[in-house]
Parts: sequence; C-alpha cells; structure tokens
Amino acid sequence: MQFLYHILAYFKNINWNLLEAVSSIKSNKLRVFLTAAIISIGIASLVGILTSIDGIKNSVSDSFSQLGSNAYFIRSIRNDRGKEGGVTKKNYPEIKYRQAKEYIKRYQGYGTPTISTQVTRTAELKYKSEVTNPNVFVEAGDHNFLDVKQIQLQSGRNFTKSENESGVFLAIIGAKVKSTLFKNNEDPINKFFSARGNKFKVIGVLEEQGSSFGGGGDNRVIVPIETSRKLMSVARFEITVMVNDLDIVENDMTYSTNLFKILRGDPIGSENSFEIERNESLDSELEEITGYLKIGGFTIGFITLLGASIGLMNIMLVTVTERTTEIGIRKAIGATPRVIRDQFLIESILICLIGGLGGVTLGIIFGNMVTIYIGGGKFLIPWLWIIVGLLISTVVGVLSGYIPAKKAAALDPIESLRFE
Repeated sequence: MQFLYHILAYFKNINWNLLEAVSSIKSNKLRVFLTAAIISIGIASLVGILTSIDGIKNSVSDSFSQLGSNAYFIRSIRNDRGKEGGVTKKNYPEIKYRQAKEYIKRYQGYGTPTISTQVTRTAELKYKSEVTNPNVFVEAGDHNFLDVKQIQLQSGRNFTKSENESGVFLAIIGAKVKSTLFKNNEDPINKFFSARGNKFKVIGVLEEQGSSFGGGGDNRVIVPIETSRKLMSVARFEITVMVNDLDIVENDMTYSTNLFKILRGDPIGSENSFEIERNESLDSELEEITGYLKIGGFTIGFITLLGASIGLMNIMLVTVTERTTEIGIRKAIGATPRVIRDQFLIESILICLIGGLGGVTLGIIFGNMVTIYIGGGKFLIPWLWIIVGLLISTVVGVLSGYIPAKKAAALDPIESLRFE
C-alpha cells in the first residue's frame, strides 16, 4: 500500500512539474522560441541530410534494379592521382569511342551490348513559345539502348541502326518534357524542338517512369550516340551488356574482359585499364558510399546540436538565477530537491522536444526538396530519422538541463528568499 502511495505521489509531482514547465514556457515565449530554434536547426540539418541521402539512394537503387543482376557495365576508371598504401595510383586513359564501337562490332557473347554517354544535365529545350527549365538530362545511346536499359516507349519509335550511325538530329523525349513543351495534348511526334542551337525531330515518347536520380527520369531526352559526338568534344562512354541467362553472366564478363583488354592494348597478365562491374556490385558500392555520407551527416548534425545544447544550458542557468526566489518559496513550503530538479529538467526537455518537432518537420521538407530537385524520386517519410531526431532532442534536453536543474535543487531556501 505504501509503495502504491509513493508511485501516485511521484506521478502527481511529475504532472505538477509538467504544468509548471508549460507555464514557464508560456511566460518566456521569445526566449523559448530562440532556444528551440537553435535545437530545430540542428535537428533539421541532421534529418534533412539523412533524408536526402536515403531518397537519392532509393532512386539510384531503383535505377539499378530496373536492369537486374544479369547486366554488367564496362566504363573508364576514374582517375585519382592520390596514393594507396604508399603507392601512387596509376591513371588510365578514358575509353575512346572507337574502342567502344569496335567492341560492339566484335562482341560475340551471350548478351546484347549498347554504348551510351551523358551529354548534359542542364539542357534547356524550346518549342514555339514553351521553354523547359535548364535541368533537362540529355543522354545518348545506340539502337539497342532502350532494349538493354529496359526503357519502354509510350508512343513513336526507336532509332534505327542506320539513323544512329548517320548521326541525325532525332530525339526520344521523356513524359515531363512532353507535358512541358507540348500543351493541350498536342502530339509531339515529328515535331521539332531546339536545344543548344540545333533542331531535333521527336520520333518517340517514353512511358512515364517517375524521377530517377541515376537517369533523369521523365525529364530527359535521348539522342543517337553518333549525334552526341556533334554536340560535345569530350565524353565518357559506357558499355552496358544485358545477358539473357543469369547463370552465364560471369562467363560473359570474362569473355568481355579479354576482348576489351585486346582492344585497349593491355599487356597479358596486367591489371585492367578499365572497370567491368556487375549490377550487384554497383549496388553494394552504393551502400558503402551512402554509409560514409550518413557518417558525414551525423557529424554535421552533432556539431550543430553541441552548440545548441551549450546555448540551452546557458539559458537554463540564467533561468535558475532569475527564479531563485521562486525556488526558495517552493522549498520553504515543502518542495524537495528532487521535485525542484525534476521541474527544471522537464522544462529543458520540453523546450528541446518543441525544437525537435520543428526540426524534424523542416528536415523532412528540406531533404525531400533536395532529393526531388535533383531527380531523386518520390516523397519520403523517414520514420527512422524522425524517431532518432526526437530521441536526440530528449537526450540533449536531459544533458543540457541536468547541471542547471542540479544547481536549482542545491539552492539553500533561506539564501534563496534573500536573493534580489
């Protein structure tokens, strides 16, 4: 029975302290707002960065999964003049177009190869009085590009082999490009739009895909690979091979490695002067990269929150000093040091939770805006980071409020009543 009495008394004190904390917050709105804003900025930066990383990762993963694990890529090794293990890394020349083209010509494996390259991510297209934003993704591929990448057409047709080899100014446009340039359901097929001083004839429209960080999503244009060479002098060419039988992908990769080493003139027994990777390995690399990015996001958020917690502690110490007389009166009428301590601790936690809720909301909005702006896909609600953000807010509130609360609990009631 006595135990139950103590439990009820404890919850009664908690409830009373909660009401006191709310009353104190209401009477110091500006101070609480500024303090909560500091916490909010820290939580917003943490949740926003992590949300955008997750959104981009999901989008890139979706792009990879469209191909499946029976696809592999041949691309140039990214040059890095740094050192690894005390040894300077060797730089290799980019894959030249003639090498990629010769590979396609000689390839006699079990799959279907295609050449592709990125032309630009900042194209502005014009049709009559309509103009797109300067963020249209233009890429180039050969006549096998759509089939290998498993991209579907909504209307129109693909490039023919002869059209691709002749480098004519044809284009296949994404759903967003169509809706931006061609209003009132106007059929874009066989219409001409201009970009970079050239006129392109639309021969196809892609099915709506949604945003895709890895490939422009619906806000893209595909042109023949030979045409891209007229639009830019330097390009990074990539070969994608889609193998029908999953069990022979590794064998086909070995065949392609040997063939491409011959085309590149790599000495027998030397390391590859190019990268050849399966779709699965790219997905695992993505996991590793996003892991490092999340560590960076946590670090930035931690530094911001550290400054916020110091600011909150300072404000709570000032609050204890201002309310010294109030503390003395409460102790004189029977309040224990524990009750006083809990009052200021709860107040600190409430302020942090107010800031945390605001920060989580801002972080979700900010993270999704960044992701969607760069083509990162659907709106994401990061439940994990919401919980983490609120937990961190509570921990910051406890840590920042403990010293001021302990100081308040240790005040002598007689000295407190004399304080002016």
